[in-house]
Amino acid sequence: MARKEKKRRRKKSGEPWFLYMLRCEDGSLYTGVTNNLERRLKMHNAGKASRYTRTRRPVKLLYQESCLSRTQALIRECAVKAFPKIKKEELIFSSQK
Repeated sequence: MARKEKKRRRKKSGEPWFLYMLRCEDGSLYTGVTNNLERRLKMHNAGKASRYTRTRRPVKLLYQESCLSRTQALIRECAVKAFPKIKKEELIFSSQK
């Protein structure tokens, strides 16, 4: 029974996933995906999300992009992570206009 209790609840299909970029305290950028931006940002700032941001807190949400599915978000994440830093900065800047 303990196994069933720990089973994760799946989100309904059609609910959005998000690609997001954070600015860490040291000025670096972190890119990730989630289906709940508010919860994920709190986890990053509490040191309970990624190992990378754990030592670079606090982090600030600079960019978010809605995707139709987890798969689409992961594909986009891969593409954005391959961008040079200057291109990531341009993406962030263009979204803030």
